[in-house]
Amino acid sequence: MYPKEECGVFAIYGHVNSAELTYYGLYALQHRGQESAGIASFDPCQTHFQVCRGMGLVSQVFDSHSLASLQGTMAIGHVRYSTTGSSTLLNAQPIVVSCSKGELALAHNGNIVNAVSIRRELENKGSIFQTTSDSEVILHLMAQPAQEDTFSSFLNALQRVKGAFSCVLMTTKGIFAARDPLGFRPLCLGKIENSYVVSSETCAFDLIHAEYMRDIEPGEVLFIGEEGLKSYFINVQTTKKAFCIFEYVYFARPDSNIAGLNVSKARIQMGKELAKLYPVDADIVVPVPDSGNYAALGYAEQSGIPYYPAFVRNHYIGRTFIQPTQLIRDFSVRIKLNLIQEAIRGKRVIVVDDSIVRGTTARARVVNLREAGAKEVHIRVSCPPHRYPCHYGIDFPNPKSLLANQLAIEDICKYLGADSLGYLSHEALIKACLEANTEFCTACFTGRYPVDFDPDFDKMILERRSFFEHVTK
Repeated sequence: MYPKEECGVFAIYGHVNSAELTYYGLYALQHRGQESAGIASFDPCQTHFQVCRGMGLVSQVFDSHSLASLQGTMAIGHVRYSTTGSSTLLNAQPIVVSCSKGELALAHNGNIVNAVSIRRELENKGSIFQTTSDSEVILHLMAQPAQEDTFSSFLNALQRVKGAFSCVLMTTKGIFAARDPLGFRPLCLGKIENSYVVSSETCAFDLIHAEYMRDIEPGEVLFIGEEGLKSYFINVQTTKKAFCIFEYVYFARPDSNIAGLNVSKARIQMGKELAKLYPVDADIVVPVPDSGNYAALGYAEQSGIPYYPAFVRNHYIGRTFIQPTQLIRDFSVRIKLNLIQEAIRGKRVIVVDDSIVRGTTARARVVNLREAGAKEVHIRVSCPPHRYPCHYGIDFPNPKSLLANQLAIEDICKYLGADSLGYLSHEALIKACLEANTEFCTACFTGRYPVDFDPDFDKMILERRSFFEHVTK
């Protein structure tokens, strides 16, 4: 089991093909969320936003007809994996509302850790929520009847919420792009022709031939409108930063650049550091595709052991498939990755993966390697053991489901059935990412959380609370 992706956001201002470019931008960000996708656009010649949202992949939600209906010179888009709130069309983004500030559309990546208390406060004042997503509290805070303009209400809303947010907000006047003060999640600014583009990752710029300009700074609220760019900052008392280091380990695409560091370069360095810490005599280094590819390259380069991609990935798996129970053992593993047995038979194999969460998939993979005739199986992991859940936008499970939270390293090795096991140390992981111009959040490894959160908070708490209140009224 791998950690689930979070979300990806995209926005463009001042282009006649804004919806089409947003569609391609979301395609590039598809790795960040596969549950739902949506685009909202605005044409100054019309009075309302046009919106298209649906469950599934970008290619499943949009077609030529739906894109043609999304007219306008600005648009925002979102691909989602549910970090807070259930996976339903109700929670698909962008969230679009009409209030005293006009029409607003929001796309958000991250987790707001005080969303429950804010939502309770707003509901007591009469707010009616249309989703169970934490993102919606930002819009309700903006809609409060204080005599504020849209900018002031957005800035004040962001100063109320705590946790992780990289978001884009579309109004009839322009687009806001904002990051939380600690900068948990990535967000960057680009330009195509005379239009501005905002994206979770730079890989989306490459696809549409946009020029990367800079990252949106932690705590920055950037407005893009008729007068160009206007930058503001959330009033906070700290200069501390806490960028999620797991973006480099797993989430971000290897062709993206974040905080001045290319993701593939960071992963190769992780592999090199791993080889220094845990060398072993072996015949081949095998990556677990796709996330382990670059770390395995680094391990092979540092160790001098040949790199061989013996796992073959099936790229044509749909969102669901029929589970044949006992018909094919380890079907869920084998349908995604199959082995080139001739490359494995009789070999001492080093398998490089980016992470082990619950361990069930890694264990089944070792079994498959043994069945293929591997003489030895050595597991190397390009990040430290995951012992703590993430509260800032990654769907790591309850601590009781995290293998490294329950077992010592030597016991994990026995559970997996491997001949040896080595995790990258916390210090070596930081060293591999030294070129990044930021500080990191490593709470899932260390348990040191940079922002306080409700100890009872989890991704479904809003869902359960809404249901409970419904059936008890």
